[in-house]
Amino acid sequence: MISSDQHLVSKRPCLLLVEDDDGVRRSLQLLLQGLGFDVRSFASARPALLDFASTEAEYLVIDYMLADFDGIAFLRQLRDRGWQGIAVLITAFSSSGVREVAREAGFAEILDKPFRDNALVAALSIGGPALAAPRGSR
Repeated sequence: MISSDQHLVSKRPCLLLVEDDDGVRRSLQLLLQGLGFDVRSFASARPALLDFASTEAEYLVIDYMLADFDGIAFLRQLRDRGWQGIAVLITAFSSSGVREVAREAGFAEILDKPFRDNALVAALSIGGPALAAPRGSR
């Protein structure tokens, strides 16, 4: 029989992934699952915000430019709900202004697309348990 303490120790950290590009989302989902995350992935922001489990995630990886929202506004809404997890913004539209606003919103890291897998791993390790870099990291 597994005690409740053992169950808590074995729980995979939950990560919310919001990326509208199907190929990028699937690739990131596989990478993150391989690193030990329980990944909840979405192609757009609104369904992710409506998901009751979104505020229970410990991590967020989100694209800046989404068809229905932007990643910075998404994080602000999560923070307004009391979410305190680690957030990483990924973007192909980086500028000093976007980076500044993203930092003010509470993003731990902003990664410019394309980025290396190990950069994402390092960004997610901020304030949490160290994650091993996957083999063959780009």
